[in-house]
Amino acid sequence: MQPKFFSQFNSPIRSVIFDLGGVILPIDYQLTLNKFEDIGFENFQQTFTQAAQNQTFDLLDKGLIDPAAFRNEIRRLAAKEIPDTDIDAAWNAMLLDFIPSRLRVLEQVKRCCNTYLLSNTNEIHYDVYIKQLFAKTGLESLSQFFNKEYYSHLIHLRKPDAASFELILRENNLTASETLFIDDTLQHVQGAQRVGLKAYHLKVNEGESIEALFADIL
Repeated sequence: MQPKFFSQFNSPIRSVIFDLGGVILPIDYQLTLNKFEDIGFENFQQTFTQAAQNQTFDLLDKGLIDPAAFRNEIRRLAAKEIPDTDIDAAWNAMLLDFIPSRLRVLEQVKRCCNTYLLSNTNEIHYDVYIKQLFAKTGLESLSQFFNKEYYSHLIHLRKPDAASFELILRENNLTASETLFIDDTLQHVQGAQRVGLKAYHLKVNEGESIEALFADIL
């Protein structure tokens, strides 16, 4: 059964690409901003925001620097010696916990469509939320919910770059106009639209959720 949510798009939806952070896994960026300031990085909020990241964070997300180089750059930017464990704890503070109802959405959508994950993420975050997933569900990865997962630090591409979307289309022989992308960051949605995908901006800050979008198939 096709979800009623799909009816707003002017072509059949045969595949769905989901974002992870914010859409599936709750994120609170302010917790990371606060934690870095707590450990002595006084201008961290100026260095990192969700919409406009310092190049260091982009490079980490693309897997072009490793966690050790990232931590060293954090110390340089902070002009302070901060232990690795404190950096990781602050960086991971934004990651909340998986919500079972959202995982059920993924299971149900996969029954009617091909589903994919496209996440701007990094090795430090990945290790933490996969452990959270195992603690919550006993699953060692998200692979049961998707036909294929695309993590930016592994594919060396990051949203909203066109190449990140084009990779999924090409590798899975998808038709852009029949593929829906769901993300909570407007610039990522606009990037998907520029390559011809259907795209939906999930307004998490206004209380929208994928549970509500797909309520009729839960």
